[in-house]
Amino acid sequence: MKANRRSAVTTLAVLLLAAAAALPAQAQSWPTRPVKVIMATAAGSAPDVIARIVTDRLAQLWGQQVLILNRPGAGGLIALQALASAEKDNHTLYLPSSSSLVVLPETNSKLPLDIQRDLIPIGLVGEQPFMIVAGNATGVSALPELIALAKSKPGELTYAANFRGSLPNMTGEMFASRAGVKLTFVPYPGAPQGMQDVMGGRISAMVEGLAAFTGALQANSVKPLAVTSPRRLPNHPNVPTVAETIPGFDSRGWFVFLGLTGIPDEVVRKVNADLKTVLEIPEVKARFETLATYIRHLTPAETGQFIRDEQAAWRPIVKQVGVTN
Repeated sequence: MKANRRSAVTTLAVLLLAAAAALPAQAQSWPTRPVKVIMATAAGSAPDVIARIVTDRLAQLWGQQVLILNRPGAGGLIALQALASAEKDNHTLYLPSSSSLVVLPETNSKLPLDIQRDLIPIGLVGEQPFMIVAGNATGVSALPELIALAKSKPGELTYAANFRGSLPNMTGEMFASRAGVKLTFVPYPGAPQGMQDVMGGRISAMVEGLAAFTGALQANSVKPLAVTSPRRLPNHPNVPTVAETIPGFDSRGWFVFLGLTGIPDEVVRKVNADLKTVLEIPEVKARFETLATYIRHLTPAETGQFIRDEQAAWRPIVKQVGVTN
C-alpha cells in the first residue's frame, strides 16, 4: 500500500516536471510557421514603416517569415474583423493603430471582438508624435500663418489624414477646435495617396507621423509647420511644436503588439523578450530616431496598463471633438 502510494507520488512528480520542462520548449520552438501581423493602416503609412522595421528583424531572429497584412478602412474595424476571423493558431498577431484601441471602442458599440476580453497585450514598441505639414501651394510656412489663412477662409482649407477616427484625424480635429478654425477633413486610405494630393496642391495640409513625410521633406515638396509633441524633435530642431502656438497641445501615436485570447503565456513572454532584443539593435534605434519614434519597451502587464491609461485619457477628447466613424 505504502509502496503503491510512493509510486503514485513519484509518477505525479515526474509528470509535473515533464510538463514544466515542456513549457519553455514550446516557447523555444515557436514559431513553427510564418507569423502574420494584421494592421489597420495602409502600406507606406507611418505605423506600417515602423512595423516593417521591427518585423524584418523578428523574422531574422525567428527563422520564419513575418507577413504584414494591411487591412485599412472603417476606422480600424476592417482590421479587427480580419483578426476575429483569423485562424486561432497562435501565429497571428495584431499591431493596431492606437486609434483602434482608444477611439474605435468609443464610436462603435458593435465590434467583432471585445478589446478588453479577447485581446492579450504583448508589448509596446514605441511612441511617435505627429507632424503638420502644408502644401507649397498654400503659401504658408508657419503654423500661425495656416491658422490666419483658415480664419480668413472658413471651411475652405482641407487637411488629409488617415481614416476617420484615426489619431491623425483626431489630432487634426483637436487642432482646429483649439485654434478656433474650421478645416475640412479629407480621409485617405494611406499616407502616399494623401501626400500626392498635398504636393499637387489639391489638399492644403496633412497630419501624419514623420515617417510618411521623410521623402517629401528632403525634396522640399511640403512645408513642415509643427510637431505635436511637447518638445521639439532632436532631428528637426527648427520645426516648432504646436504647443508653442497653442499651449498645452500634445498628441502622440503609439505602436503595440497584441495577440488573441488563448495564446500561451510562454509565447507572449517570448515575443515580448524578442521584441526587446530587436529594439536594442543599434541600427533599429538609429532608424527609429530618424523617424522621430521613441522606443519604449514594456512588459505585457505594463503594456495592458498603458493601453487602459491611454483609453482613459482620450475618452473625454473623443466626446469633446465629436469624431464618429
